[in-house]
Amino acid sequence: MSRTTLSPKFQVVIPKDVRESLKLEPGTTFNVIENHGHIQLFPIRSAKQMRGFLRGIDSSVPREKDRV
Repeated sequence: MSRTTLSPKFQVVIPKDVRESLKLEPGTTFNVIENHGHIQLFPIRSAKQMRGFLRGIDSSVPREKDRV
């Protein structure tokens, strides 16, 4: 687990190991969500960056007989 500190300007540095793991680059924008006292950052990715991110997912879905 990585650790960081909130600066006097309310800025947070994302640790290098996390930046590299998520392939974050300068200028990346985030959606910020507060959830039960926790802060969650979700990088906003372009459609081009999202291409193939579901590769290998199990796409078998049980269906009702009248829906096939």
